[in-house]
Amino acid sequence: MPANETLILALPKGRILREMKPLLSAVGIVPEPAFEDENARQLRFSTENPNLDIVRVRSFDVATFVAFGAAHLGVAGNDVLMEFDYPELYAPVDLGIGRCRLSVAEPRALVGDDDPARWSQVRVATKYPRITQAHFAARGVQAECIKLNGAMELAPSLGLCQRIVDLVSSGGTLAANDLVEIETIAEVTSRLIVNRAALKTRPVELNQMIEQFRQAAHAA
Repeated sequence: MPANETLILALPKGRILREMKPLLSAVGIVPEPAFEDENARQLRFSTENPNLDIVRVRSFDVATFVAFGAAHLGVAGNDVLMEFDYPELYAPVDLGIGRCRLSVAEPRALVGDDDPARWSQVRVATKYPRITQAHFAARGVQAECIKLNGAMELAPSLGLCQRIVDLVSSGGTLAANDLVEIETIAEVTSRLIVNRAALKTRPVELNQMIEQFRQAAHAA
């Protein structure tokens, strides 16, 4: 990562991006007007800082872009950080946005007769196979994970499996599909993440941004 290279901040699309906008303003990052259009096909945006650009990518991809040095810093949920566990990432600031939880859910019809403490094996649909297997292995349960990238709530009703592990915010989507949370694996918020190698080569710039985001998060 050359020391004179434009800094790249990777941000996730969707809800987190909307919640990030006040924090961006608080730290003085003003993107070009096209950034406000969530339907824009453009993925890289300039800012009023000539040494900083923003890229807008899928939430799961932010960690990968930063870990492999394509971006210097970014914003990712601790669910993503737990799933990938990249050693190249440093997560110095909990931004306090994107609050939700990673939970196990099952059909309402199973609740009451089903005792998770008696499970020896379980089949689960999830986009978090690493976290899911570790969660169940911790209590001696073998988890067979079926990897899905969306529409997790359909899996039980279509006979793919009886349980899912997914992010839950209000619980409305689960309720609409007649599913019930039975366990919380982790509380989730979004973190500022930094590439460790970049932090060593550009400590002044990146530590300044870390401190600005820390102050903005604490003031929010």
